[in-house]
Amino acid sequence: MNSNTQKQKILDHLVREGSITTMEAFAELGITKLTTRISELRRDGYNIVGEQIVYRKNGKRISWHNRYRIEN
Repeated sequence: MNSNTQKQKILDHLVREGSITTMEAFAELGITKLTTRISELRRDGYNIVGEQIVYRKNGKRISWHNRYRIEN
């Protein structure tokens, strides 16, 4: 799959679902380099913002990832 196809799939997902995470990109779209595609989309002029999501267990951070969305 080329990067243009991946970017379009990500854009379609963002419009349909409102946001996307690395895990969603992999599980639902088969895309492993979401951060790279997001950077490319930003260079293409899309105003995409990221928010860090932290997962905790017993008060300790166990993992984190970014959730991206298009900001109007």
